Amino acid sequence: MSPVNREAVAWIQFLRGYGPVAQNDNMYDETIQRHARRSGVAPISFTHPRLEDVRRAVLGGGKSVVLTGTAGDGKTHLCREMWQQLGGPVSEWDKDNPYLQRECSLGGRSTQLHVIRDLSAWVPQQGMDWEPAKARLLSRFCASLFEEDPEDVFLIAANDGQLIETLKRLSREEGPSQEEVAKAFKVLETLLFEDRGAEQGVAVRMFNLSRSGSRGLLDLALEALLDHEGWQACYDADVRGPFFGDSCPIRHNYELLSRPQVKNRLRQLLSLCHHNGFHVPIRQILLLLANAILGHPDVAGKLMRPTDLARILHKGTRAQASLYGNIFGRNLKNSRRRAVLIFRYLDHFRIGYETSNRIDELLVYGNEDASVLKLLREDTFYGADDRFMAARTEYVEAEGESGEQLSAFLQQLVRLRRSLFFMLPGDSKDLWKLTAFQFAGEYLEKVVDRLRDGKTVAVAQVRQLILGLNRIFTGMLVTDDSELLLASGVVSSQARVSTLLKARIRRSLATAGQRVEIVLEARIPTLKVWISRDISRSFPLLLTRYEFLSRVAHGGLPGSFSNEFYEDVRAFKSQLLSDLKRRDGVSDREAQDLQFEILELNEKGQAKTELLEVHYA
Repeated sequence: MSPVNREAVAWIQFLRGYGPVAQNDNMYDETIQRHARRSGVAPISFTHPRLEDVRRAVLGGGKSVVLTGTAGDGKTHLCREMWQQLGGPVSEWDKDNPYLQRECSLGGRSTQLHVIRDLSAWVPQQGMDWEPAKARLLSRFCASLFEEDPEDVFLIAANDGQLIETLKRLSREEGPSQEEVAKAFKVLETLLFEDRGAEQGVAVRMFNLSRSGSRGLLDLALEALLDHEGWQACYDADVRGPFFGDSCPIRHNYELLSRPQVKNRLRQLLSLCHHNGFHVPIRQILLLLANAILGHPDVAGKLMRPTDLARILHKGTRAQASLYGNIFGRNLKNSRRRAVLIFRYLDHFRIGYETSNRIDELLVYGNEDASVLKLLREDTFYGADDRFMAARTEYVEAEGESGEQLSAFLQQLVRLRRSLFFMLPGDSKDLWKLTAFQFAGEYLEKVVDRLRDGKTVAVAQVRQLILGLNRIFTGMLVTDDSELLLASGVVSSQARVSTLLKARIRRSLATAGQRVEIVLEARIPTLKVWISRDISRSFPLLLTRYEFLSRVAHGGLPGSFSNEFYEDVRAFKSQLLSDLKRRDGVSDREAQDLQFEILELNEKGQAKTELLEVHYA
């Protein structure tokens, strides 16, 4: 094997380590540098989006830094970068000691730098006694937060809430520093739960890396992976062989992943994960990309090596290496796929299993000139090949009879629907029907992107959500979308059919301070209802909530959603009714006439009211 081929093999083997293999040490910053040096391959690297912020806090402000977030967010990587920028030797870092220290100069003065790069590995486990030296060090950290020019600067990496829990445990220990520990605990807990990075007069910056958007991280990881020098070594290999020739699925997957449309679909999926409350850390993004390129269900570790290519091509199983399936972990066994965070998240979209009558009619009964089928026929790698067309003919002629052949044909339909999701143009009316979230494209384009760009969400989207809310608030198929109908039942405010109108909140009524709008709050699109100038209520618009309300607005309660979303909206209604009482005040109405507005629908579904008066004798 030539030196060039050895470089290519080394790169593919190194890339496998990022995937969902049994022991993926390459995924951890603690070992990746050693693996890279041993194999002679440069790691996939890019500048962490928070590195400059951390650098400014430490070098410019001489402040301690707390890095929190989920596993794989890059906390250890940031600690390593800062250690090296401050002159820390690589040899000392490579010893894997969770605590390192050195003297350095910050702001022209001598400072003791303390790095706890893995708090969970450093603190005693629950129920174990504190080592005096460790208790003193953390107490020193707490005290330094309230000093004007602290002589000690700390860089601490801890998973979500871990530092808070550690300080809580330490505050129970008796000692002269107990008051300072309790004070630091309160400050850091406030910063974490209020999602803030700093407190006036406190020498600490907190960075919650889980707040970073997955979309931006994906762009950084994609660029670093696709531009890696290892691919040039693959192109320089002997293309007459099965590896990286025209028929090589590794090469084809790499080139597919380089296409703008495929990258954009991935970007959309990860953005939707983020706006559905699912944070995807850097480690999981790299795992996803490695699996997308190398996945195959019939090779060792489910990730291809160059030596696997001859057998794959000989057996004709190239289609099983499809990037479109690998993105969803379909090369893995079900139990393994469900154990991987990113694949669990992507399974929520049900891509491949969701469809429309039009798409399936074209796939099963359409002629080869039909746009959808033509698109798939042109994909000679993973599209509608001759075997699919033969199976389709047999299925049609057999008139849908059951059996193994039918099951195999239906699985091919699933595979082709996944391919279509990445192949259809962005303006296709069928694109998002291939997912469980038919309004996801609208949500991204007309809500998320507009708010991110500082623009106002169009009235049409606001009215759509008002209509969905009104149908749940009243339990009737109303058509009103210009005002929010706050209604309750005669006996209970939570009656499923509520005909007792309490108030109409106009979409925009400047004179009364009333409005219904979609705004950004804590970086999440939020439906905000103002019932007066100083009383408002917020309803975070995660993707699932937007989809649920939009589907209700377009027809009825979707059975594919659990009762949880329905109850979410009813709870929001209860909060608004409570706000309404607060706005109007509570008065004693004894011996007064009572008037009620009873909701009725006209022939167009518009809400009309009939006044009902109750007189005391």
